[in-house]
Formats: sequence, structure tokens, C-alpha cells
Amino acid sequence: MCGRYIIAQAAAAERYFQVHGTPWSPSYNVAPTQPVPVVRVRKGVRVGENLRWGLIPFFARGEPPKFSTINARIETLAEAASYRGPWERGQRCIQVASGFYEWHLGADGKKHPFFIHLNDQEVFGFAALWDRSFKPDGTVVESVVHITMPGNELMRDIHNTGNHPHRMPAILRAEDHEAWLTGSKEEALAALAPYPSDHMVAWEVSQRVNKPENNDETLIEPVAGEATAPGAKGLF
Repeated sequence: MCGRYIIAQAAAAERYFQVHGTPWSPSYNVAPTQPVPVVRVRKGVRVGENLRWGLIPFFARGEPPKFSTINARIETLAEAASYRGPWERGQRCIQVASGFYEWHLGADGKKHPFFIHLNDQEVFGFAALWDRSFKPDGTVVESVVHITMPGNELMRDIHNTGNHPHRMPAILRAEDHEAWLTGSKEEALAALAPYPSDHMVAWEVSQRVNKPENNDETLIEPVAGEATAPGAKGLF
């Protein structure tokens, strides 16, 4: 469920989300525990910030849980101990992205990485929650988790492995940003729907993406220079 992604156009993201002076920088291999670009509302104003990817609940005293908190299932947002607090408090944000990676279990028994992006948006955002936790010495840790949901047709085909296969990140449509950031819980939930398959494109990429230390634009190039999934022509 989306354990790696990219933010390739930081300046374009600022324009798209209407924020300025952010600490954002490009990355072609964003990995868990790293600081990642998010948009949230402070005192009625949108701001662009970096938060730790992998939510540390307020009750955890600043220490990461032993289980993964990079993805939150839409089905259990209001029930899971780590996420129900941020959900009830309306601590919603948008995790900024330009594309993401997912792994496909091939007929050869091996996992093949795919790069997925949109053909109708240069940058986009995952629906996400944030929380604030305090270490015993008073240090504040702010962190984020993005939401996942059952996949569309394309993502069900690609994401066929792992503990929770056939899922995808909750990608927000541009017209739903405000509802997600500032709307009621009912309005926020209504903003979450699988992004249409015909606006997503994907191709297989190099196994180099498996190592977070590899971080350059060649990671998103198709294997052998050819697309290996439907709809290969896109923005990149």
C-alpha cells in the first residue's frame, strides 16, 4: 500500500496548492520516516510544511510504534487507536506527491516495481491525517499518515502482493481539497473515492527503487525504455 513515492515539482506543487515559502524539495524516492511535504490549515490559512511520514500518535510520547503507520485504511479510520484521535479532532492534511511506486508479483514469482502517476494533474495529493506527540524532554514530533482504499481497476491489477493487496492511496481531486482540509467529517469522507483508472498511467521501473538511498530521476524511467502497463503516455 504505497510505501514509496515522488515529489518532482516542488515549485509547481506550491502553485497548485496555493502555498508559499515551503521547505519542500524534490525527491524521486520518498521513504517512510523521512520528512515529507504536506498542506494543512493553520488559523484559517493554508501552509506547506514537512512532517515525518509514519504517524506517531499523541499518546506515544514521541516514540514510533512498533507497527507500520505510513498507511491508514479508510475502513478503520474511526476505530484504529492510532488514527481515531486525529480523525475525531479534524487533523486532516494533504500529503503532496507527483507519482508513486507499487509492486506487482509477476508470473516469475518476483516483485516488480511500477511507477504510477496521473495524466490530468502534474502534482496531486493523498488524503492524510497528522498528529502531534511530545517526548519526555518536551520535544515536539509532528507526523503524517495517508489513507488507503480499495483500488481501481488499474491498481487492483498492479498491486497484487503484500498483506493488503488490491488497494491504492486516496488521491484527492482538486475540487475536493477544501472539503478534506476544512469540511465536516461527512464532507471529508465524501471526498474520498478511487481515482479513475483512465486518468492514471503506469509502467515497470528498475529494481533500483527498492533502496531509498537511490534517489534520482532515472528511477521513474520505464524498464528497457518501454511501457509495460496500460496507458504509458503521461506527463513525464
